[in-house]
Amino acid sequence: MNIMSHTAEELKDPTGILPGDRYEVLLTVEVPEDDELYSEQGLYIKAIFLRDENVNRIVQYQLVERGTEAHLDFALEEDEEALLLTYCQENIK
Repeated sequence: MNIMSHTAEELKDPTGILPGDRYEVLLTVEVPEDDELYSEQGLYIKAIFLRDENVNRIVQYQLVERGTEAHLDFALEEDEEALLLTYCQENIK
């Protein structure tokens, strides 16, 4: 899986339940044809990224098929989740 681009929007938390800054991140990804996540229409990942003074983490994510906007019922593998987190840490300011 390769992350090609992203957009990010800071989310305001009126309840203050989670400390830190939260962002909704849409990541355009490219996956090889032999990957179970592959879709001819393409995919993007909709993620909530939390940046706190103590920890950065992906709170949740969804895989979405472009064009149909269908949510895919797949989980990323550990290395893909690590890639997603690293990308967000390095690119979301």
